[in-house]
Amino acid sequence: MIKKICIIGAGFAGLTAARVFKALDYDITLYEKEADVGGVWSASRRYPGLTTQNTRTTYELSDYPMPSSYPEWPSGEQVQRYMQSYVDHYDFSQDVHLSCEVTNTSFDEGSNTWTVDVIKTKTDGSHESLSKQFDYLIIGNGIFSVPSIPTYKGVESFIENGGRICHTSEFTRREDARDKNVLVIGYGKSSCDVANAIHEISNSTTVVARNLIWKIPKMIANKLNYKHLFLSRMSEALFRYIHLRGMDKFFHTVGNPIRKSMLSIVEFIVERQLGLRRLGLHPNKPLETIARSTVSLVSDDFYQNIEAGKIGIKKKVVIEELRGREAILSNGETVPADIIVCGTGWHQVCPFLPDDIMSKVTDQNGNFRLYRSMIPVDVPRLAFNGYNSSFFSQLNCEIGSLWLADHINDGFKLPSTFLQNKDVDERLEWMENRTDGKHSKGTNIIPFSIHHIDELLEDMDMNVGRLTRFKQWLGALHPKVYANILPTLQKKHTKG
Repeated sequence: MIKKICIIGAGFAGLTAARVFKALDYDITLYEKEADVGGVWSASRRYPGLTTQNTRTTYELSDYPMPSSYPEWPSGEQVQRYMQSYVDHYDFSQDVHLSCEVTNTSFDEGSNTWTVDVIKTKTDGSHESLSKQFDYLIIGNGIFSVPSIPTYKGVESFIENGGRICHTSEFTRREDARDKNVLVIGYGKSSCDVANAIHEISNSTTVVARNLIWKIPKMIANKLNYKHLFLSRMSEALFRYIHLRGMDKFFHTVGNPIRKSMLSIVEFIVERQLGLRRLGLHPNKPLETIARSTVSLVSDDFYQNIEAGKIGIKKKVVIEELRGREAILSNGETVPADIIVCGTGWHQVCPFLPDDIMSKVTDQNGNFRLYRSMIPVDVPRLAFNGYNSSFFSQLNCEIGSLWLADHINDGFKLPSTFLQNKDVDERLEWMENRTDGKHSKGTNIIPFSIHHIDELLEDMDMNVGRLTRFKQWLGALHPKVYANILPTLQKKHTKG
């Protein structure tokens, strides 16, 4: 019998799992290595200028709205406060153990239990070792937990000469950039946010972009909120999913000219609005390629600051070498550098899982083999939540928690091991081809967030009705329409 559940991580994945299983009368324990809840929104990881990509009403949880006083695009600090208030509102703060890093886990097949080893950092800085047994383990540490920083030739000399190199998640103090020459590596949202936030106080701010990608303005043509174009069922249908049905099938067969025309119109508007060709920053590839990775929202006034010379940009180059306090670029150019801030992605790892478990969870290339992006095939009493980077990360985590709770309570039957493996194989191959290998080790489902939610809810036979789905075609998805699922599960699985 499953009663005691361990959850690792206090981001949206961990908190929604805690909320759902607590509501279903499970004994939960959540461990978080940082001193606050929030995951990527934690104070320990918030870079200057951090805001959501989603609008406020599309980035809230189904049964807990964000404060109406929040702006359309909340700040990182506001999101963290919202997440803490979620814990307080649903009264499970006593189950959340902060400053507790999980260092090791092991599974005993005889007793069907997990042993979880933890190092707790006390307020005085001392450490305490803890160990506890659980019936089930949910990993919610996320795919953005271990920063990936390039190893540059000459980095040791750079640091010895007073230089600093860090990830965007480690650059948490704007004032550190004052009067410094700062290189920001990458062209994604985090890199551009940092450059935007520091250019007024730095001596120089230069973005080094290996590749140019499409960026989407918050307001298309300065009039239409981007959420209505990119956070709806129609927007997902414009990109080819692994299986085509309904309107998806129409758009990619007889309706393909309509689909291409719609994308071309948006591409034309965005290019003109941002002045990409004038600035020499056109990606020179179709807007449709955003489906390979992610939509990167334009940081406020980013292109205006480039045009005004407030932010420099070196495009289609990389750092070849660091010499003293200078960076030698691949085009031979030398630029001054006191601080190098890297928005260069993340490693998807679970260092606390034993090797024999990881060999079943991942393949030889390190890709996570998770059925429905949730459970490893034939690994007992283990699940992953939040291993599905998406536009609606918080909602995908919440629906994932509900799906897992229904699964654990035998609310639906999983396919055979053979069919689960077949599904995982097909999806990994599809991801590889669709993203040119850039799928975060099998954890990137962008831009198919709603498709993933549909699949989970169809397993549970609890999807929203046709009218709701039709409304989600015409405009942005609102998480509140899914608020009835947990009460339905409670009625279905009330424990005596």
